[in-house]
Amino acid sequence: MSAVQPLRRGLHLVASRSVATSGPLAANASVQLLARQQRTSSRLPAVGRSLAPRPWGAPALSQQGAVRHYASPSTPLRKTQLYDLHVAHGGKMVPFGGFSMPLQYSDLSHVESHMWTREKASVFDVSHMVQHQLSGPGAMDLLMKVSPSSLDKLKENTSTLSCLLEDGTGGIVDDCVITRRSADTFYFVTNAGRRDEDLAFLEAEISAYKAAHGPDSLKWEILENRGLVALQGPLAASVLQAHAVDTDLSTLYFGNCREIHLTLPGGEQTAEPLLVSRTGYTGEDGFEISIPTAKDASLPQKVTELLLADPAQVRLAGLAARDSLRLEAGMCLYGSDISTSQTPPGASLGWVVGKDRRDPAAKPFNGAATIRPQLASPAKTLSQRRVGFTVEKGPPAREGAFLVDLNDESRTPIGVITSGLPSPSLGGTNIAMGYVKNGMHKKGTEVGVVVRNKVRKAVVTAMPWIESKFYRPKA
Repeated sequence: MSAVQPLRRGLHLVASRSVATSGPLAANASVQLLARQQRTSSRLPAVGRSLAPRPWGAPALSQQGAVRHYASPSTPLRKTQLYDLHVAHGGKMVPFGGFSMPLQYSDLSHVESHMWTREKASVFDVSHMVQHQLSGPGAMDLLMKVSPSSLDKLKENTSTLSCLLEDGTGGIVDDCVITRRSADTFYFVTNAGRRDEDLAFLEAEISAYKAAHGPDSLKWEILENRGLVALQGPLAASVLQAHAVDTDLSTLYFGNCREIHLTLPGGEQTAEPLLVSRTGYTGEDGFEISIPTAKDASLPQKVTELLLADPAQVRLAGLAARDSLRLEAGMCLYGSDISTSQTPPGASLGWVVGKDRRDPAAKPFNGAATIRPQLASPAKTLSQRRVGFTVEKGPPAREGAFLVDLNDESRTPIGVITSGLPSPSLGGTNIAMGYVKNGMHKKGTEVGVVVRNKVRKAVVTAMPWIESKFYRPKA
């Protein structure tokens, strides 16, 4: 991004657990995803819990704080504005973040959908995510208290990946993308599976700020009346440009946004402008499109059908492809790879902390007293590092698999896998992300990973596995 940190190791938007079809990648199976749905509703990390020391015998994300994305089947599920469209296109609907969401569609397997996104373009429904607007004379101060980013350095209509941080501990409450829309207006998007925790966190912080600075210092809106879709892949720009009114998308770069109208099939323009951000969660070029519904409740469906007009270029994609794409791109999944148990440096995300905010003399932010020393002396302050792994052939290393020292016959855990699957883009090569003991995190280090009670070799690998293709100005 211009003026922002790159998202290549980002945390943005929602994610899923993976599924595959038959064939060489069959280990990446839907039964794993569906089983995880049954067990995760009570595993949400509580806002405000401390960063207690964790023994290596426990996963990097505790059993109480691990995957939190899937709603209990007994919980009434919400529907996005595109629910009927998903069903009409053969979407396999599963509980996710409190919503009924498409896992994949009948026209493409998980692997086919994944590769379609890499080679052409796919539309993902991400309307379940929470869109916010914060404005007023205190908006900048409040957001720079709860996040570590240098938001005062952002130009208007420019975004940065960031984190909401617990006061005191600096634990990651959620990851988010924050966009500066004007001098004192910010738009940001948080994860659906963290909705209750995020709203409680923000309510407490905003109430405290208003108590100190007056009720008119902040205005916070949850934009419930907007849909959100992601158009991702190498054909995304040309597909969107064909329908854009009076705008040249070649001048809209990664990390920037713009309000535009689209021309619908009947020749009429969209009733309201769409907020188009050049960003995404796949590592491919693409856009996230926030769609207002105040004047036309059917606008999200109209826009999605417009993008899908040529099935030789664009198809729908679900949670399964979204997860494998983001892992290949080295991007974190909240609740698996990060939680309140990690600070940004502890999760190898120290780059989200603005350089000017690292100075001990600078204005503090939540957790600064913990985070700043970690950035200054990681070898002395961090017990583990988040890294990538390439695992030898065989069953993939899944979330929760322990890492061990190959030279230690006792199999004492030295880390844990937090995400893992066979990579569709790499022909089924097993890739994984996880936390490993400080000192064994360097590229090329060989460790063991316990899979099905057998120790198999894994090599610490630089992320991302698939080079990101974000659209930036030419140097």
